[in-house]
Amino acid sequence: MEKILVAEDDSGIRQELYTLLHANGYLPVAEPPCDLAILDINLPGENGYEICRKLRQTSDIPVIFLTARDSADDELLGFSVGADDFIRKPYHSSVLLARIARLLKRKSTDCTVRGLTLDTAGMKIHFGGKTAELTKNEARIMACLMKKELCAKQEIIEELWQNNLYLDENTLYVNISRLREKLKQLGAADFIQTVRGVGYRL
Repeated sequence: MEKILVAEDDSGIRQELYTLLHANGYLPVAEPPCDLAILDINLPGENGYEICRKLRQTSDIPVIFLTARDSADDELLGFSVGADDFIRKPYHSSVLLARIARLLKRKSTDCTVRGLTLDTAGMKIHFGGKTAELTKNEARIMACLMKKELCAKQEIIEELWQNNLYLDENTLYVNISRLREKLKQLGAADFIQTVRGVGYRL
């Protein structure tokens, strides 16, 4: 069950959100750790912007601002501190739930190993503040390696066949070579290593 942080100072709206989230299979919480955060901006003590900044220092969880503020400047500031979405009150329950589900689904496609983050849905890889675009084959190979860290060549080939992506051994060598070049450009030159007689590992 995914945990959703709710930072809302209006007790009526807070209870409404708790009830809505519970009814849809989420666990509302008042503090991290969590899988997603819903933040009001006007809060006693730290405001929502400050909370979002702090979350971004240690986490890349999705953040939604849910607020009565409606100026473009408020929305721009929200995105500048790291928010993923900005919803104005009064909100529609179905829209809020749809956006929560979308952000959690997007997040579930991300995988991080030693600072290297793979965005499977976006077919991108991130390292050290840099990003590289991947092909479908490259993204699936990286996903396989990041999941197990040591993969036999045949395992990778079978994994891609299951996802309707054609790959033979020669094509695998070409894709691994391209991946290594892209990782090198990101500053992660030695991340994919050949294990003689077995396959590859991170």
